[in-house]
Amino acid sequence: MFSSNNGNNIGGGLKALLNAFKEGLENDDGRQFATVMSINHPYSKHFWDIKYISLDPPFDVICFEHVQCCNAILKKDYETAFQHQSKVVQLFTKMFGTQKEDNWGLPLMSVIIKELYFLGLKAGANHGENIATKLDICADLLMGVFRVCAGDSRTSLEFTKRWGMMTIINLLFKCYFRTNKLHLCKPLIRTIESSNIKDEYTIADRVTYNYFVGKKYMYENEFKGANKCLSFAFEHCHKQSIKNKRKILIYLIPVKMSLGNMPKLELLQKYDLTEFKDIVLSVKEGNIKTLNESIEKNSGFFIKEGIYLVLEKLKVITLRNLFKRIYMIKSSFQLDVSSFQCALNFLGLEDVDGEETECILANMIADGYIKGYLSEQHKKMVVSKVTAFPKLNTFL
Repeated sequence: MFSSNNGNNIGGGLKALLNAFKEGLENDDGRQFATVMSINHPYSKHFWDIKYISLDPPFDVICFEHVQCCNAILKKDYETAFQHQSKVVQLFTKMFGTQKEDNWGLPLMSVIIKELYFLGLKAGANHGENIATKLDICADLLMGVFRVCAGDSRTSLEFTKRWGMMTIINLLFKCYFRTNKLHLCKPLIRTIESSNIKDEYTIADRVTYNYFVGKKYMYENEFKGANKCLSFAFEHCHKQSIKNKRKILIYLIPVKMSLGNMPKLELLQKYDLTEFKDIVLSVKEGNIKTLNESIEKNSGFFIKEGIYLVLEKLKVITLRNLFKRIYMIKSSFQLDVSSFQCALNFLGLEDVDGEETECILANMIADGYIKGYLSEQHKKMVVSKVTAFPKLNTFL
């Protein structure tokens, strides 16, 4: 049937391996078969010199390609491993699409597509090839499986393949974020949001989904939507997953700050995010000088995480807080423009003159940060007697 050059195979050698494949299929047990088909299974740690596998098609070829993939991984030949795993996914997709009123293969699907993504990253990195090329291939294969699952709309909820959609979408998000193709996320989000089972997926999948959707909203300056999604991800992420909760906070903190909600120092210390400490203090105090210094001090970290430009936008909120302090100190609804100019000059913006100060104030009034108007003739800003400085979350 097949032969091996390894005389010390575990669990009865090749016979045990074949039996493991057969048992999963004969019992119609998707979870058992998925476990054997993982590159992390103990069988994958041994080299198998196999010419063919005696199973019903297409599982004979699927299992054969899986074994060849594992052999390539043992040789650290991730390019070849990725090619074999790609074939596994292609064959599975074709087979899965022909199975009506049945979703037993969802556990297997979850395993092989996650390992496809993993091997795509390894192949791109180890061979000096642009990782984006491999992830584009991954995305194409993932879309093939996604179409099979999304198209299974008439099957009953118990047996529908649509239960696999969010797992696939989360991997597609990973591909698109790594390759900077965020525009391709929109139709995927629309598919989930219009689904009648969007709140029934596993909490792990929903946390991942909301994390990526929240990031996308953040990049589009949709801070309320970003806050909703990232807050869900943070609150429902497992409490012991400190690393993941920290990762979510890297984006949630700038989003909340953009809406006027400043994080507590205890939170920053708990999750080792002290890079934000001086930024928070600067925004609260309205100190534009220390804000600029704090952002530049940790610019490498902020650029790497993709939040540098979001933090740059906090300058407007910082100026708003500065001007609000001046308003409270003066205790007047008619404020000299020169007062704001002096404050800006004192905080390091020496080149800002009266005309530029008026321009800054006019823009902040137009954007809703201040309720009032400018009197150019008297060089004053007249603010509302009701709410001169509205809460940020009421208009952002």
